[in-house]
Amino acid sequence: MSVQNGLIGSFFLVTFSLLMMPPNASAVDAQNASQTGAGSQFYEVRQYVLGKQGDAAAVDAYLKNALIPALQRQGIGPIGAFEPSDSDQTGSDAIFVVIPFSNLNELQASQQELADDEAYQTAAADYLDRPHTDPPYQRIRSEVLSSLACWPVAKVADGLLENGERVYELRVYESANEKIADTKIDMFNAGEVPIFLDCGIEPIFIGKCIAGPQMPSMTYLTTYPNEQARLEAWKAFQVHPDWQTLKVVPKYLGTVSRIDKFVLQPKPYSQM
Repeated sequence: MSVQNGLIGSFFLVTFSLLMMPPNASAVDAQNASQTGAGSQFYEVRQYVLGKQGDAAAVDAYLKNALIPALQRQGIGPIGAFEPSDSDQTGSDAIFVVIPFSNLNELQASQQELADDEAYQTAAADYLDRPHTDPPYQRIRSEVLSSLACWPVAKVADGLLENGERVYELRVYESANEKIADTKIDMFNAGEVPIFLDCGIEPIFIGKCIAGPQMPSMTYLTTYPNEQARLEAWKAFQVHPDWQTLKVVPKYLGTVSRIDKFVLQPKPYSQM
């Protein structure tokens, strides 16, 4: 990267951070926002894959009454919980959970805190004490992500949870190798997110996978007021003039080798 391009990228990130600040933000808030960067948060994205013998009601009860309250007692949140919507075309039967962490130590420590939390152990007893012949799910599929500089912390917009028609997309972008994956991340940092916002595609989080089954990859979650708004937003994105310019930059060609797209709806107890 040239010095000029580096300065342009830094200017974009600082400017974008300031634009995302609420109108009543202080000068200190603005300074902190400009200094926030990649790795400011980490996300565990879990898929409780139910399988043919899975018990969705038992997993829901565990998440709602045991796991999420326990994580809240640790100061962790907001926590998202989702399931495939009628518009999803993947055939997934999973329950998706998104857990944000301020650092990797918090992620590691949370497991021991759950083990020591008597209220959690009591609330989770029906789930944890099921016999091995009757598991509530087939497998838990998990990945850990590090936030990108262009969207360093998860954001849940005011009033979002009051909209019962809201829908989400969880996208996983795989790349052919680590260098190409980093170039795709550079594409997001260089200007893809402002195009999202201009088209009505509202990110919750964006992260680089640092541990998971589909590396090298990145994953992001976006939200929309309803299904029709989701379809219209992506149509607008495809024809947006800035996207038409960005997508043909030579270094960005061929940076995504596979896309997994899950169209999701929130669980009633979701905090995202």
